[in-house]
Amino acid sequence: MELVGYFRRNWRNQSDVRDLVQDVYVRVYAHLFDVREQDFPQQPRSFVFTVARNTLINKFRDLRVVPIETVGDLEGLTVKSDQPGPERSVMARDELRRLQHALDELSPRCREAFVLRQIEGCSRREIAQRMGLSEATVREYLAIGLFKLSDIFFGEAADNGRSA
Repeated sequence: MELVGYFRRNWRNQSDVRDLVQDVYVRVYAHLFDVREQDFPQQPRSFVFTVARNTLINKFRDLRVVPIETVGDLEGLTVKSDQPGPERSVMARDELRRLQHALDELSPRCREAFVLRQIEGCSRREIAQRMGLSEATVREYLAIGLFKLSDIFFGEAADNGRSA
């Protein structure tokens, strides 16, 4: 009766309660049938209520799934594509061009350090080893690169805002 009360408190459709209890009994029986004697649950009540909770979770998941038959005409649905639209593609290409031009403005060593850090994800230590520099020099290159790139990207906007 305790299991019935648990389902009555936690499930909306009261007509499903007996079926849920039966599902728990079946799952518990199947588990106990498959395990050896030393694998029996140490606390059977806790085990049964864990199975009941998992049964409710599975029922909630089943309710969230919409059968394909209920949708009807799939072409009639307006589903957003994962692909960016043409305007986003153009904007992204433009931003990449601006970034490439900005990177070209950096000195070769500064650009190499910045690309290794920001694009390839290397640590300062790895960059220092690859480039044969000290970590302090790499840190300086990264700072210079960041300042110059931010000035290139955001300095123009700030200058335009001042003159307006």
